[in-house]
Amino acid sequence: MLDFFNISIYSLISFLCFIPAIVVHEVSHGFVAYKLGDPTAKSKGRLTLNPLAHVDIFGTVIMPIMLALAGGPVFGYAKPVPYNPMYFKNIRKGEFYTGMAGPASNILMALVGIIIARIVYLLPPSDFAIWVVVVCYYFSMVNLCLAFFNLIPLPPLDGSSIIALFLSDRALRQYYRIQRFALPVLFVVIFIVPYFLGFNIIGLYLDVTAGAIVRLAFGF
Repeated sequence: MLDFFNISIYSLISFLCFIPAIVVHEVSHGFVAYKLGDPTAKSKGRLTLNPLAHVDIFGTVIMPIMLALAGGPVFGYAKPVPYNPMYFKNIRKGEFYTGMAGPASNILMALVGIIIARIVYLLPPSDFAIWVVVVCYYFSMVNLCLAFFNLIPLPPLDGSSIIALFLSDRALRQYYRIQRFALPVLFVVIFIVPYFLGFNIIGLYLDVTAGAIVRLAFGF
């Protein structure tokens, strides 16, 4: 019973850390696009930190909860912030900067969590200090998992934005058409491929990236 209670508490902490991580991630996309001349996200009311404006029932709620309860890394997705690359003066660079804004925001938030934990380490030990470190641990882990997951160069993930830098105008138009069908392919890679391989390649990737960084930073 105690073990179940602990698992539930840590799962809840992971999920609660995931919400600001994904919200700031999406707002960062829209904010950078806005700064590059695209008013789409602002006009749609998506430049807000209100979670309700970004929630996708499956990607933001069901999927992270399932992963948290399974003891795996917590990640998922929110409703993508809309943007129109035609507003960018340089479409390729605009795509890249807008795409990288999300993972960059998560890396910065993870760094904040690590810094706070390191400061708390210097304080006299207490139950409160322990819980602060635990929350910072999960906050950093969730943000780094989200960052490295999105850095995979596979549409519609943010890492695929680097592809636009190397495409001709004709190829870029084709790339935008292909992106509309990319989400089903991503789900196949995440859920179907690991079944046939016999191991979770995404989980392994996140463990040697996000997991390794967090273990190094926190020492456990």
